[in-house]
Amino acid sequence: LANTTYEGTQTRILILTGGFHNIMPMTTTWWLLTNLMNMATPPSMNFTGELLIAASLFNWCPTIIILFGLLMLITASYSLHVFLSTQMGAPALNIPIQPAHTREHLLMTLHVVPLMMISLKPELIM
Repeated sequence: LANTTYEGTQTRILILTGGFHNIMPMTTTWWLLTNLMNMATPPSMNFTGELLIAASLFNWCPTIIILFGLLMLITASYSLHVFLSTQMGAPALNIPIQPAHTREHLLMTLHVVPLMMISLKPELIM
């Protein structure tokens, strides 16, 4: 996803990539979907993994759940910050932006759909 953004803007500076929600709405949708999966919203694999880790940590040491909750909050906050800083705000006017092609959307679909399928039916990999 970062490479798709780089191919469209030819820059990796996050400040210059603001305002993509108006310029590239489908790319913004992909960013939102992947960030939601990274923040462990159901039905993502991160959600299942964090539930299993939280249950085993709570059985091991009940006080560690506070640290684990804090780490989950920091991770979700950082993911949301990266999404908002790259997609929202005023667009930089001095960067020529090329629209995303079908290749990028197919690439993202072929990455996200298997993750969702494995999350919903883990027997697929066993």
